[in-house]
Amino acid sequence: MERELELAGGSLYYIKNDDEITITCLQGLVSEIRIPEEIDGLPVTNIAKKAFLSRKNLRKIWIPKGITEIGDWAFAYCDKLEQVFLPRAEIRFGKSVFLECSRLRFLTIEGKNEAVAALLAAAAIHPQSSYLLDIMEAGSDEWLAKWDARMLTVLHGGDSEGYSRQVLCGEEDYGSTDLDAFMSEKRKVKVRLLLLRLLYPVGLEEALKDELTAYLRAHTKGCESEETWQVILSEHGNDSGYFRLFAQLDCVNADNFNGLISEIGEDYPEMKAFFMRYKAEHIGFVDFFANLEL
Repeated sequence: MERELELAGGSLYYIKNDDEITITCLQGLVSEIRIPEEIDGLPVTNIAKKAFLSRKNLRKIWIPKGITEIGDWAFAYCDKLEQVFLPRAEIRFGKSVFLECSRLRFLTIEGKNEAVAALLAAAAIHPQSSYLLDIMEAGSDEWLAKWDARMLTVLHGGDSEGYSRQVLCGEEDYGSTDLDAFMSEKRKVKVRLLLLRLLYPVGLEEALKDELTAYLRAHTKGCESEETWQVILSEHGNDSGYFRLFAQLDCVNADNFNGLISEIGEDYPEMKAFFMRYKAEHIGFVDFFANLEL
């Protein structure tokens, strides 16, 4: 029989299975939750299928040490979920556990650094990368090699790959049946992965770094397609780590500078100020009156 554990702002539901507890559902407007290690004197060991499905307010969750299994779609469509704290232990993950959790930035594992947390989160939300959701292996040289191999598979895939299937079968992974829009979204997927990897370059070989950098430069402002800039502007305008990386990769230059500044407008003053300083230090003279406009 399902039982209720009251929380601030909601309730956690669970069932007893012999000598252990399975979490079955979360209700209410809970934004952060620490699942207890024990309920009714029994260890919490499982999170059931769809237990946290579509919890639109959930941003952070702490998984207890005793968890051994997280079921299919357990956190799917939690579109505000940003961070999950995991114990350093063997956990069996079901399919599509983090499906459509587009804001998930960190799967933080006890004792492992931020780079591992960020790369693991990216693997968790990418539909063909669930095999990388391995807590015990994450961060190892072998795991990083697998991560990079998967990234290269995505990078080298054709921009129109999958378009016919989407049109014929009604799949909507990229949100449009317009070919140009489809291809642009495919490039944005690539850009997100590459930017993340360069932001956390642990174990990244120089030759691979050069390849990623070249792709991002080829899609900056002023190029035939501008997905690198579009991702930075629309998704990371307030994230100094990303827009500083964008400049360090030489994606800001004399030819596109005015266009960048014009598109930023008044929306992201910190990024705009940084680019103005960057031009003065690395590109050349900055007009005095342009500075006053900041």
